[in-house]
Amino acid sequence: MTGAAVAGGRGEIARTSLRRRIESHPFSWLLPVALLLGVFYLYPIIDVFRLAFTNASLRGGEEHYTVDSIRALIANPILLDILWTTFVFTAGSVIGQQLFGLGIAVLVMRGERRRLYGMTALRTLVLVAWVIPGIANGLIWQMLFSEAPFGAINSVLRMMHVQPVAWLSDPNIAMVSSIISNVWRGTAFSMIVFYAALKAIDTTLYEAASVDGANGWQRFRFITLPQMRPAILVNSILITIATLNTFDAIISLTGGGPGRATEVLSLYTFNTVFRNLDLAGGSVLSVLMLVISLVLAVGYASMMPRREANE
Repeated sequence: MTGAAVAGGRGEIARTSLRRRIESHPFSWLLPVALLLGVFYLYPIIDVFRLAFTNASLRGGEEHYTVDSIRALIANPILLDILWTTFVFTAGSVIGQQLFGLGIAVLVMRGERRRLYGMTALRTLVLVAWVIPGIANGLIWQMLFSEAPFGAINSVLRMMHVQPVAWLSDPNIAMVSSIISNVWRGTAFSMIVFYAALKAIDTTLYEAASVDGANGWQRFRFITLPQMRPAILVNSILITIATLNTFDAIISLTGGGPGRATEVLSLYTFNTVFRNLDLAGGSVLSVLMLVISLVLAVGYASMMPRREANE
C-alpha cells in the first residue's frame, strides 16, 4: 500500500509539473486562437485559391480543375478599366482620410492643450460617421447628392443661385462623390491613430524648438511629421486594405454607375459571383485583390523606419 501510494504521489506530481509547463508555454494560449483563425480565415483563403483553378459556378454542375477562368480574366478588356477605377477611388480615399484625420487630430490636440470647450464633442461627432454601416453611409450620401428636388446639397446650391450639380449621373463627378462619402466615413479611424501618435510625442521637443525660434509650421514639419512617420505608414496600410475591400458604400450610393464609372474591384468581384453566378471567376478576382493588398502592405512596410541594432 505504501509503495502504491508513493507511486501515485509521484504520478500526480509529474502530471502537475507537465500541466504547469504546458500552461506556461505561450503556444498553449495561442492554440485556440490559431484554430479559430485557421477555420474562419485560413481555410476560406485556401478554398478561394482552389476554386480559382476550377470552373465552379453557383448554378451547380460538375466541377473540374482548369485555368480557363484565369485566362478569361487576363483577356477581359474590362479589367484594366476596373483596376484604374479602383486605383482612383483608393488613392483619393486614402489621401483624403489621411489629410482630414491628421487635421482633426492636430486641431483636437491644440484645443485640449489650450483647454478649449467642445473638443470631446468634436471627437464624438467624427466617430459617429465611423460606426455607421457602409450601406447606411451610402444611402445617407445618396439623399444628400440626389438630383431630385429634395436633394440636400443641390437644394442649398439653388438657394445660393448656383446651378445644381449632377453628383451621381455624371461619370466624372460620380467618382468624386464616392470618394467624398468614403472619406467622410473613414476619417475617424485615421483621426484616432494620429491622435494617439500625437499624444506620444515628447512635448520637450516642441519647447526646445520654440526656444530656438521655430514657428508653428516649422515645428509641424520638422517635429510632428517625422515623429508620426510610423503611425502614418501603419495607418496607410490599414485604410488602403480597407478601401480596397469597400463595396457596400458604393453599391448603395451609385451601384457602380453610371455605366461602370464607380465599379471598383471589390464590387466587380461581388457582381461576378452573385449576379453572373461565376464562382470561379470571383475567386480569381479575390486572389487578385489579395495579391494587390499584400504587395501594397509590403511596399508600405519597406518604408517603415528601422531601429538600430545597438538600441
